[in-house]
Amino acid sequence: MSNITVIFPTYNERENIEKLILGVKEIVNPYEIIVVDDNSPDETWRVVQELAAQYSNIKLIMRVNKRGLASAISDGIVSSKGDIVVWMDCDFSMPLEAVPKLINALSENDIAIGSRYVEGGRDEREFSRVITSKFFNTFASLLLGRSLTDYTTGFVAAKRDVFDNLDIYGVYGEYCVIFLYNAKKQGFKIAEVPYTCIPRNQGETKTAESILALLRHGRNYGMTVLKLWFK
Repeated sequence: MSNITVIFPTYNERENIEKLILGVKEIVNPYEIIVVDDNSPDETWRVVQELAAQYSNIKLIMRVNKRGLASAISDGIVSSKGDIVVWMDCDFSMPLEAVPKLINALSENDIAIGSRYVEGGRDEREFSRVITSKFFNTFASLLLGRSLTDYTTGFVAAKRDVFDNLDIYGVYGEYCVIFLYNAKKQGFKIAEVPYTCIPRNQGETKTAESILALLRHGRNYGMTVLKLWFK
């Protein structure tokens, strides 16, 4: 069986992180769990430190002078040792039960992503988020290729050798669009695994707190897609 690394990029997820770590340990028993924390004011890192003292396969990367989702995932990948690398959000919008499905999909693929918009997937967040997300992903599919329906998923499993050829970079969620587009261009085989995305139950959202903020994110995503398309 392949060694599995699960990466959790965190910022103010104290209310969720312990339950998340213990949940993924129970479901997939990973070789290692790496939490990359950007010096969370709520001391998420302290909870992880306490868990790391109990479990040898939990590792904390504490970043004081560096912030950002894409770079956190990248730092986690660089530090990882698993044959398979998984990363996901820490707000329980992505069900832990879907992680084994992503991993199983790698038996015939290089990358597997959780998809809200492929057949069988659902997005149960508030209406404004669903509409803006669906609009953007439809736009991305039209320009970058209809073989994928969820370019902004952020719920990913990939084989180790993928990262010999691809880097994770970009501003916030745009990194996922860039990563999947470059993976397709290099011929990596990508599977979409349906899952149901649910609203955050605890903690504060990092995506957008208002419709104007959602529109700003949408604009940034759109510019990223256009740059890739013209490129």
